[in-house]
Amino acid sequence: MKFTKMHGCGNDYVYINCFEEKPADPEKLAITLSDRHFGIGGDGVIFIRPSDKADCMMDMYNLDGSRGKMCGNGIRCVGKYAYDHGIVNKTKITVETLSGIKTLTLFPGADGKIEKVTVDMGVAEFVPAKIPLNTELLSTIPESGKYKSGECLKEIPLTINGKALRFTFVSMGNPHAVTFIDDTSKLDIMAYGPEAEVHPMFPEKANIEFIAVKDRSHIDMRVWERGSGETFACGTGACASVVACTENGLTDNEVEVTLLGGKLEIIYDKASGRVLMTGPATEVFNGEIDIG
Repeated sequence: MKFTKMHGCGNDYVYINCFEEKPADPEKLAITLSDRHFGIGGDGVIFIRPSDKADCMMDMYNLDGSRGKMCGNGIRCVGKYAYDHGIVNKTKITVETLSGIKTLTLFPGADGKIEKVTVDMGVAEFVPAKIPLNTELLSTIPESGKYKSGECLKEIPLTINGKALRFTFVSMGNPHAVTFIDDTSKLDIMAYGPEAEVHPMFPEKANIEFIAVKDRSHIDMRVWERGSGETFACGTGACASVVACTENGLTDNEVEVTLLGGKLEIIYDKASGRVLMTGPATEVFNGEIDIG
């Protein structure tokens, strides 16, 4: 089976062109191929499939075999792959995901290949049941009672590894919990990420973002992704974090997010709720593997 290794800001996936390949058992394949010692290595596997609703479909699986609904870094690479490998011949395309159809604007470099991609990530979701949150547990937390229906839930305390952390909850097609800290370089993410991911507040688990605000237009971010652990970047997490920063009054609505693997530019239109993400997409290598 042929494959392509790609990454967006270090958030790396193995990509399979299902216009040509017909892989079976994607859950098992994701676990096998993602292994950094016995496989190709990556944060998961993304299958680029034909779609009757869009130019192509992104079908993603995390390294533990669980299926993901959306990945901001992953979808940028899907756009690059589709253009560079001839699936599309235009610079504005649509990609079907489990969290809806996303519109991508592709920016070719001097060599004609795509260097960066802007993704319309859709509307940030604040309704607890749609994030989703455990609404029964949420109702027992007094701080949640001060928010009206449809408002962003902020400063909600959860005890993680014996420490009270305050979270802002946002869905970008997948659940995110954002907490603010002083310095991401001093964060012991293993002490909080694994436990926070599976907290009873999150019936489908959650991506956990740790944010240090540098100024009104710059933040630092580290992320613990559900199903993958700490990754070098998370596009939906960067979007959720800028939404959380804006809703908390900590930044303006156009923010540069510095992650372990690079930088993303996020614009949050608070009036409409829509979020735009711009960042790089990189092809590392192509190969062929015997999957038995």
